[in-house]
Amino acid sequence: MKAEGVKIYAYRWVILALYFLITVVIEIQWLTFASVSGAAQKYYDATAFQIDFLSMIYMFVFILLSIPAAIVIDTYGLKKGLLIGAIFTAVFSLMKAILADYYIAVVIAQFGLAAAQPFILNAVTKVGAQWFPKNERATVAGIGSLAQYVGIIIALSVTPLLISQSDNGTYDLGGMLMKYGIISIVGAILLILFFKDQPPTSPDSAEESERINPIEGMKSIFRSMDMKLILVMFFIGLGIFNAVSTCIDQICGSLSMEETGLVGGIMLVGGVLGALIIPPISDKKEKRKPFLTLCMAAMLPGLIGLAYFSTFIPLMISGFVFGFFIMSAGPIGFQYGAEKSHPSPESISQGLILMVGQISGILFVIGINSIGIVNSMILYILLVLVNVFLTLRISESYRPS
Repeated sequence: MKAEGVKIYAYRWVILALYFLITVVIEIQWLTFASVSGAAQKYYDATAFQIDFLSMIYMFVFILLSIPAAIVIDTYGLKKGLLIGAIFTAVFSLMKAILADYYIAVVIAQFGLAAAQPFILNAVTKVGAQWFPKNERATVAGIGSLAQYVGIIIALSVTPLLISQSDNGTYDLGGMLMKYGIISIVGAILLILFFKDQPPTSPDSAEESERINPIEGMKSIFRSMDMKLILVMFFIGLGIFNAVSTCIDQICGSLSMEETGLVGGIMLVGGVLGALIIPPISDKKEKRKPFLTLCMAAMLPGLIGLAYFSTFIPLMISGFVFGFFIMSAGPIGFQYGAEKSHPSPESISQGLILMVGQISGILFVIGINSIGIVNSMILYILLVLVNVFLTLRISESYRPS
């Protein structure tokens, strides 16, 4: 149902397309070097850790800036928050491309791009709230998550194709970085020119449109038992996803490098399909809780398979199942947090959820290197069982308009 007199604008799909593009761009910039670490080590005469650090920068900066970025978005408006992200993306992607030969310059550029990321990723539920009716918002969150997955897939699969190698075995990363720089600048310019803060009239009733200030919103979130539980769930779930994605080579230790890459790729493909299928069904059924329970329970067979299988086909199937359900749980959980924490600003709940996932991702990766992959995977299975139990404890968030 829609509230009496509420108008929905077709331009909302232009807004979502612009958001999709800038999200793809920032995720490409994040993992530019992830699939070409060996070539980058030779290009910069650097160690493996120095190249990995170029991606790790994003995790640390996100933890520091997630809440400040969310406050900026809600205090000064969705467009101004995204403009900060877009301008940082354009400036530092250009710097990264022009000064591609200098490792220190690339590090500085990565810090600038990492600062842009929370202004972009924290805005997805705000885009849904300001432009879309309630029964489309999990779909919006799903498309926003899909943009992240598309950016990751491009960064991992296309980057090696854009690097040229000379006869003497040296690599040229400059051309690849310039191509990505141009794409980033185009995405940022399109957002700057065509993005609008909000439609002429809200897609919600006057009561639903009300928001409290960000600081009060944060206090309200931590007073809510359901929000505490969803933060714990994302600490576990998003942390596991980040750890499994980062350490997929250790998980698939019995496979060749090419086969391991395919397992990681099929996991992302599963996530793309999950983000396209499950959130729209959640919107249609006007339910969040049962789909969170479904996703948490259904990812378990995939996670168990990743832990105990050692041959290629079973690991491929396990990776697909795990990716499909864990990555479709994300957008539903984001929208659950936005609905359950209302009238707290959406970007505050989004920022907190993503922040706890970044913290746990770092901790879980450190844990893998401390207690080993076998013990870590057993721990992850037990933690997902905890998440299934927690989904049974939360209350439904969706309230028809």
